[in-house]
Amino acid sequence: MIAAIGDIHGEAARLRTLHAAIFEHHRLAAPRDPLTLVHLGDYIDRGAGSFEVIETLMALDGKPDVTAVNLRGNHEQMVLDWIGSNDDHDLDFWLDNGGWATEASYIARGFASISEAAAHVAWIRALPTIHLDTARKLVFVHAGIEPRTFPLGEDRVHLWTRSPRFFDAEAWDNPALEGWLVVHGHTPTADNAPEVAGTPPRRINLDTGAVYGGRLTAMVLDAAREPLFLQA
Repeated sequence: MIAAIGDIHGEAARLRTLHAAIFEHHRLAAPRDPLTLVHLGDYIDRGAGSFEVIETLMALDGKPDVTAVNLRGNHEQMVLDWIGSNDDHDLDFWLDNGGWATEASYIARGFASISEAAAHVAWIRALPTIHLDTARKLVFVHAGIEPRTFPLGEDRVHLWTRSPRFFDAEAWDNPALEGWLVVHGHTPTADNAPEVAGTPPRRINLDTGAVYGGRLTAMVLDAAREPLFLQA
């Protein structure tokens, strides 16, 4: 069983609630099957609980009955860009896109800044930008892929794309994408519900605007690859 979770943005309480719902569903539906959690990035910024979200995700690394795959989002990239450059422009860009809430979250925990939380920064820096399950033809990514060049791709696309070519899943004509399902976030859906594109589904967007008054969404896939959506 695989469960993918969309953009969290500091919504720590909702993340814990959604994890609990996923674990309960797994216990009832398929307790003997391995469980993989895939978090699609954008853990920090805008919401009040960025520190707690990172702590929650890091704690999964030691959980024996769950495999956690944590991807980098563009908001994690923004803070890494600032830390790496120590440039005021990079700092302002990050703060203007919700970084103030992250800094407040870390200051409340005794840090001068997220940049002083060495273990968290190292964890963020190690996050990949894409995860492929080749056996089940599943792509997990924060923002999306370039359909024309898949399986080749660039981190910039994985983190930032909102290309019409990507969103128009029915028009994908790359044979390498035949039978694949791309699961992503990054672009909040207009109705705060998950977006399923293509018949059969080729692209599913799980950013349902949790930090904007929507809900935090998980998609659970069983062995038959039938999606079930859970929300908090």
